[in-house]
Amino acid sequence: MYLHGLKQVLVVAGLALLKTGAATNDCDKLTFAHILPAHAKIERAELVEAGSTYGEGSENLGYPVQPTNLPGLCAVTVRVTTSPTSKYRLGLFLPAEWNGKFLAVGNGGFAGGINWLDMGAGVQYGFAVVSTDTGHNSETTEVSWALGNAESKADWGWRAVHGSVELGKLLTRTYYGSPIAYSYYSGCSTGGRQGLKEVQEFPGSFDGVLVGAPAWYTSHLNNWVTKMASYNWPAEDDKHIGWELLPAIAAEVVKQCDGIDGVKDGIISLPEHCAVDFEALLCDRRGANQSACLTAAQSETLKRVYGDWTTSDGEFLYKGLTPGSEGQMYAVLNYSEASPYGIGYSRYFLLDNATFALSDFNDSLVALADRLDPGNSTADNYNLTAFRDGGGKMIMYHGMADGLVPLKGSNLYYDRVVETMGGNETATQEFFRYFMVPGMQHCFTTRVDAPWAFGAPSQAGILGNDTWSVPGHQDARHDIMLALMDWVEKGSPVNSVVATTWKDQKEVASGVLKQRPICPYPQMARQDGRGELNAAESWSCG
Repeated sequence: MYLHGLKQVLVVAGLALLKTGAATNDCDKLTFAHILPAHAKIERAELVEAGSTYGEGSENLGYPVQPTNLPGLCAVTVRVTTSPTSKYRLGLFLPAEWNGKFLAVGNGGFAGGINWLDMGAGVQYGFAVVSTDTGHNSETTEVSWALGNAESKADWGWRAVHGSVELGKLLTRTYYGSPIAYSYYSGCSTGGRQGLKEVQEFPGSFDGVLVGAPAWYTSHLNNWVTKMASYNWPAEDDKHIGWELLPAIAAEVVKQCDGIDGVKDGIISLPEHCAVDFEALLCDRRGANQSACLTAAQSETLKRVYGDWTTSDGEFLYKGLTPGSEGQMYAVLNYSEASPYGIGYSRYFLLDNATFALSDFNDSLVALADRLDPGNSTADNYNLTAFRDGGGKMIMYHGMADGLVPLKGSNLYYDRVVETMGGNETATQEFFRYFMVPGMQHCFTTRVDAPWAFGAPSQAGILGNDTWSVPGHQDARHDIMLALMDWVEKGSPVNSVVATTWKDQKEVASGVLKQRPICPYPQMARQDGRGELNAAESWSCG
């Protein structure tokens, strides 16, 4: 991170270069090989013509979908050895028309693979973009690669991201023969955790950081996922809630909680104020639909999923899900026995015991995970003084209907940062703002026609392989990355961002259905009571 005054000098002095983005070196291995440390080797360096695609296709298990219709760029892949038993790879896009800035994009779950698709969205802004495979090649729920290999766990936990950022910047400066004006990060879920970890450990890495639904509390969150499964299994138990019951539960909770914000629109905007009436879900009530109701035992399971996880002695361990998340609750309740995000963590990260079963789980594993923190992956440092004092700005966001990573976990992180930074929320918001997104699920999309697209990590890829920003609305009012850039570079705080959804939520051509501002906590979007409900102009933050 450069001093603010120096940045302004660099930007002004290099304005012509930044506009043309002219590279001063060739896109070949020789350009980059001589500057790399001995443990890093160039695998590929090749020019990509405008309109082309790039990636590794099905060989990349974590990210097999390639971006298409790319701008002209230089694509570089590097292999980095981190120990005798571990290595990671990074991919770098260096656009022909460079904006003078650097962007690192995150990963998801336990996936191993360079995230070429998110890189493709990022390079359309003009960024030089880097991503890492986190040290392995696997699908997002595959964790066996970590068994018995502490070094691979460290690559996933922090080392591959940090090393890729450092090397990515070095290669960028070399290729363009120019300093980087500003550096940014964008990631959701595991990608959110990666961003927070980098900020906490290496506060000078980025000027602006965008983190969504961060899975930051690895030692607690991943064990919580297993705990939720223990509440719901085995399937033959009276307490078990099958996935087919979740839509009925969701409909009843919306019926009860939709209007708390004063607007009946099918979207729960104040889930923390929703006290679910579990009696209304019971099968023994008069007129109950016996195929869409809960037994008393199932009702108790649901209460546990919403509630805080505490030990028998009352020690707090983690937050539960919120009302409105039922449409995605299957992600923690309905894997066969247990989600790999939880049981896989126990088996392959924490215990190195592939035969560990759900029936073996107990709350003491949280204390063990706190003590060992395999891979040093937990991002629970709440003192962001160095990041703040270096001029850094950070936006965190979370979908209120997230059924995988609890919204209340992000609330917890935000509250702890405010407390650690002196307890003055106004002062904290000068560099760190938190946006909650009504009706959005984990990182993207919705089941209740809620506006969900606002230029956040991985959202563009949901809309198309060549999509970036928010199609038709590529400006700082609708795109949170552009808004973050304005905050960092122009000193304009992000006071709201307009989210969008379409009539067919993944098809831009179907036409805009709704737009609505999302607001920095503790503000929320309020409807004026007069205008069109689906128009952003009828809403304001307050």
